[in-house]
Amino acid sequence: MPNFSQWLGVYSYFYYETEIGLDSLLCGLAFVLYAVWNAVNDPLIGYITDRPFGFTKKWGRRFPWIIIGGIPWIISYVLIFTPPDVDPQSGAWILFAWFLFTICLFDTFGSICLVNYYSLFPDKFRSVEERRTLTGLNIPVGVLGVLLGAVVPPLFITFGNKQSYILQAGAVFLVCIIALFLAIPGCREDQVIVDRYLANYDEKMESESFFKEFKTSLTQKAFIAYILLYFCYQVMIKSMTASISYAVRFMLKMEAIAIASIMVAFLIGVIIGLPLWVKLAHKTNDNRKVMLISGILMTVSVAPLIFIEDYILIIIIMFVWGLSQGGFWAMLNPVFADVIDESIVKTGKREEGLYNGFQTFFARLAFAAQAVSFAVIHTLTGFEEGATMQSETAIWGIHMHLALIPMIFMILGLLIFKKMYDLTPDKVNENQLKIKELKL
Repeated sequence: MPNFSQWLGVYSYFYYETEIGLDSLLCGLAFVLYAVWNAVNDPLIGYITDRPFGFTKKWGRRFPWIIIGGIPWIISYVLIFTPPDVDPQSGAWILFAWFLFTICLFDTFGSICLVNYYSLFPDKFRSVEERRTLTGLNIPVGVLGVLLGAVVPPLFITFGNKQSYILQAGAVFLVCIIALFLAIPGCREDQVIVDRYLANYDEKMESESFFKEFKTSLTQKAFIAYILLYFCYQVMIKSMTASISYAVRFMLKMEAIAIASIMVAFLIGVIIGLPLWVKLAHKTNDNRKVMLISGILMTVSVAPLIFIEDYILIIIIMFVWGLSQGGFWAMLNPVFADVIDESIVKTGKREEGLYNGFQTFFARLAFAAQAVSFAVIHTLTGFEEGATMQSETAIWGIHMHLALIPMIFMILGLLIFKKMYDLTPDKVNENQLKIKELKL
């Protein structure tokens, strides 16, 4: 279910630029304004939902928000692909307004759902071993979600046919509604968790400023290191996955169904590599080291995509990329949980929602980085909106946002993380002991 948000970047920008014919710069501007909205929306939602409400005692702290956000979030995805039927030149600002409104609506409900969904993890699962083991079990389910997202839309999309995008949105709607209701049992908090939270909740938290808590989080060195690497990782993922549609249509000159094979190869690589990375994490007992190793391999493995234009070779490269990404994906939740544990020790309270709000914000900010890079590159390389063919220069631009730009971001993120992240295995264990002493 959480992987649903990934497909906003995969198809929405491509749809408005290549099918609707909206100017690249306006598409990019919509995503930039969307990121500005995120600057307030995501952390604020986390801050608000960290507090108890009238329904908390009966229904839990997180579960009601997951449902409140989840259903309209799925509906809003369909709205993105139903813009007004106007000329993309004379009605450009109407299309821009619809695009901006619907992606912001999608983000708002998505944030309500995801901030609370991810906040369950560090609270329900407390030990390092538990978190690693659960991640090893959880990621295959997440891979299945990505697989459905990779395979289902291309089955319905026909390049040049706007109505086919509405059909794929309808299919995604059905899959996600089913997934949401299947996830309900796991999203419910047991009464022990709810009672523990209410017993430890301090009413003085209500009077504390959101900006004060935001400032406190910025003093946490490990959090800054993690969140910047997470942002760079999200830019890589969003830029590469959003580029695949452009590569298939204009570089390989194939139909949309070819996207499915590329994504399936990547996901097979993740599935094969995942248990090996989890085993390595248990053996080394060092989440930081495993994340760095997998991140370096991810970065190196995509380098050939800067030049290669062969379908089979691209499939092989994506498989290798999946092998390396399995380790990074496996470490995201455990490393972030370690960061949250440190914040609990420093502040004496649990604020998973606030921290997950920041994380969701940086994930959405990556959409803006992706969109800006696409808009600038397409403008400089002469990409023609709404055209069925592109020049060699424009295709070189596709290579840039398929591989070169993601590599640059990931290298920067890894360098920052290596220098700043200071949660060694000893510190992680020490923090967990202190949390037990605080009975949090």
